[in-house]
Amino acid sequence: MIAFHKYFAIQDAAVIYRRRPVLNWRLICFAFVAVQVLNGCASTPAPRQLPTAKIAPVEVYDPVILNEGNLLHVPRRARSEFDVDSYPLYHLIVAEFAGQRGQMDLAVEHYLETAKQVRALDIAKRATRIAVFARKNKAALETAKIWVEQAPNDTEARQILAAMYIRDGNADAASIHLEHVLNADSERENRQLRTIANLLSREQDKQTALSVMEQLMLSRPNDTDALVAYALLAIRAEELDEAGEAMERVSSTGAGDTNIAMAYVALLQKHEKSRTAFEWLERAIEKNPSDTALRLIYARLLADSNRYEEARIQFAMVAVKTPDNSDVVYALGLLNLQANRIDAAHENFTQLLKLDGRTDDANFYLAQIAESREQSTDALELYRAIARGQNYFQAQIRIALILSSLDDVTDAQAHLHSIVPKDEEQRLHLLRAEGEILTEHDQLDEALAVYDRALIDIYDMELLYARAMLAEKMGRLEILEADLQTIIKREPDNAQALNALGYTLADRTDRYEEAYGFIKRALAINPDDFYILDSMGWALYRLGRFAEAIEFLNRARKIKDDPEVAAHLGEVLWVMGDKAAARDIWDSALKHKPDDQRLLDVIERLAP
Repeated sequence: MIAFHKYFAIQDAAVIYRRRPVLNWRLICFAFVAVQVLNGCASTPAPRQLPTAKIAPVEVYDPVILNEGNLLHVPRRARSEFDVDSYPLYHLIVAEFAGQRGQMDLAVEHYLETAKQVRALDIAKRATRIAVFARKNKAALETAKIWVEQAPNDTEARQILAAMYIRDGNADAASIHLEHVLNADSERENRQLRTIANLLSREQDKQTALSVMEQLMLSRPNDTDALVAYALLAIRAEELDEAGEAMERVSSTGAGDTNIAMAYVALLQKHEKSRTAFEWLERAIEKNPSDTALRLIYARLLADSNRYEEARIQFAMVAVKTPDNSDVVYALGLLNLQANRIDAAHENFTQLLKLDGRTDDANFYLAQIAESREQSTDALELYRAIARGQNYFQAQIRIALILSSLDDVTDAQAHLHSIVPKDEEQRLHLLRAEGEILTEHDQLDEALAVYDRALIDIYDMELLYARAMLAEKMGRLEILEADLQTIIKREPDNAQALNALGYTLADRTDRYEEAYGFIKRALAINPDDFYILDSMGWALYRLGRFAEAIEFLNRARKIKDDPEVAAHLGEVLWVMGDKAAARDIWDSALKHKPDDQRLLDVIERLAP
């Protein structure tokens, strides 16, 4: 068998047609065989030049069967009158060979010419589909018209033609053909409408697609499916006014669903109209109070907006209606934890254990609750029950820290060393945890060695900060200052590093002006931070600006009644001569923290 290479096959086809004034069955067979051979020769060896076929002239013609019952008769012509461009089978063969070679522009061009000359259904279908595939919209528009002309009741043809009209910006023409689709089967109109809505939503020309849907709605004013489809298209076209009006009507009919409500809310948030989203959801819920899907969207929006207490109330209402919804129970548990409603959160996560899908999450937060209640054994058991998931790695770290708190430093380190980090971030996290454990147990040199090894040739803010705090504890202020200065150089707005360096300079050196400068920069970044307010009060005290110091220390104490602030404030008052006030502050703090070493040290130093 002769293997036809694509290049020579198409060239041979052209040569033969330019030689032949008339068609016969042998040439038709040649075209068919050539295409079939071409389909199977993608992996053939490199071609060799084939001799040009010699075909004797034939003075008769045969009918070409294009599809059942549709014959193309080729009239007899004199050789001098022959025009290959008017020969449909020539265009058909070139189109097929071009398509096989991946030359889609050429294939579309010749299929379009064939369809226009022959106006046969099968060719119109194939020409249209190839033009659509090749994204040749104008050609597809022409061939789809022929398809509809030959098969006016074919809904696929009408849909494709409508899509081409939309891409041509002709909403009126598109609407006419989609009306045919909808009227073709009244019993399935709703399903057809959803298909049409899906078709329109995929079009790049959102405005024309929306205009088409609007025209379809005019003849169906009470059709909720049409209304929902229009609303969805308006949302995708980001037409806020049209989408808002449609969504009001959707919510009043109760025809909406979760996906379209979420899409509308997301659109409003994208355009920074969260207030409008809240107002629409509140009206929709008022109209449909039993719609848990809407209420759930509302609850999530509240949580995303940091309105946690309102979100908790809404999630609680949803949980009553859907007690087996693990996502709702999980969210409610987190919100109860955030509100410090520990008992309620414990109940939520215990319930979550009974549901499918979130066992590891439930164990993690139950373990955290156990830790907060100082139930270390229970916490260890719960953390160890976690098998996978987003909290798995953190659970392993917590196991090591609990072992450390139980004075089992060797096992704590062994557990950390047994954890295989999945990336660099986790590796550094493990090193920070090991350094923290060693520091906690006064193994300071070992902890410093861990940090030193970890920081070779890398920058990691948390590790540098941890080493700086360890250096302060060891009295190695040169290390502390170097590490904090490195952080500040890399991150000039790092308020934590600025505050730590400023406080240490104020507390441990006589470089008070420098200290004040660093703390002032930190305070400009976080003006209501408890720790920075305390540091500023202490630096001002060191500078002898006592009245200002008291102002800042009182502001810090209102935020958090911390024993260190009490120690600082009491010292300033004592030095100013108000010893009674100083003693009152110290005594009050000792009632809550009788063993706080900072309080005890200042009292021993000033009022032994």
